[in-house]
Amino acid sequence: MGIVVENVSKQFGDFQAVDDVSLTIESGSLVALLGSSGSGKSTLLRLVAGLETPDQGRILLTGKDATHQTVQERRIGFVFQHYALFKHMTVRQNIAFGLDIRKEKKEKIRDRVEELLDLIQLSGLGNRYPSQLSGGQRQRVALARALAVEPKVLLLDEPFGALDARVRKDLRAWLRRLHDEVHVTTVFVTHDREEAMEVADEIAIMNKGKVEQVGRPGDIYDHPATPFVMQFIGPVNVLPGTSRIFDGQGNGDHRNEPEVFLRPHDVLVELYPDSATTPARVNRLIHLGWEIQAELALDDGQVVTAHLTRDRFDELDLKPQQRVFVKPRGVNAFPLHYSI
Repeated sequence: MGIVVENVSKQFGDFQAVDDVSLTIESGSLVALLGSSGSGKSTLLRLVAGLETPDQGRILLTGKDATHQTVQERRIGFVFQHYALFKHMTVRQNIAFGLDIRKEKKEKIRDRVEELLDLIQLSGLGNRYPSQLSGGQRQRVALARALAVEPKVLLLDEPFGALDARVRKDLRAWLRRLHDEVHVTTVFVTHDREEAMEVADEIAIMNKGKVEQVGRPGDIYDHPATPFVMQFIGPVNVLPGTSRIFDGQGNGDHRNEPEVFLRPHDVLVELYPDSATTPARVNRLIHLGWEIQAELALDDGQVVTAHLTRDRFDELDLKPQQRVFVKPRGVNAFPLHYSI
């Protein structure tokens, strides 16, 4: 087993950062801790790293209790958001730092550094200093430095948060390829759902210090366990159960449910009515390139967002203020005791 977190809690003053969390991360997997600011994801990562001590519970690494081990004893690689490279050292020296501290043989250090430079695709830049690199290149060097000591576990805290959108996307794909090569058990913290969905084998969604759901990206998206997960993992329409869009549907009676959740891609738009549709008017059309977002006003005043493929949009030839007819394809409702 890679990482096992058992009933771990951590409090800072009156703030409960992590609240009785249990989580199992398989050896060799790539797992995202996903949540908003203050959800406890970074604190949980620091607890696994040994940078914080839990108030209760225990942490096991590769089957051994590591709760009271030092950072060094845990053999963990940690990469921060802002690289933390040594400015006065070259790329080679930065990557070799951990090996130098361990007083490894010079030949071993040289071979390991060259191997990692090749792995991070910076073979010709070993003699440069961090100030001579782009943000994306510096982050790759930080990852190589963490991997140099052959850690049992690699932890990444918002590793791409300081980079612009294009570089983040490129590095996400690179991290996935890197993981498939080295197979180090990896946990990364992010608030970006797209990043988590694209990179991770599994996602643990955190909220208010607790883990709301753990699962593969597709399973969490298609089968959210709570209203929070439903709204955090993707765009959603939140409608009262009495909304007219549910009239005549084979989706069950939602009139006794305070809220019903409907993904924009599950709002079907038609030009002509049938027994299952509800009339609406096109308020606004937003072109997002690969899809069109249509803001639709129902006759009862509810506003619904629909996502249409480019082909479907062209077929309907929608215009602002046009009269259309809508119906839901898939609906989610949750027991009353759940709250956001």
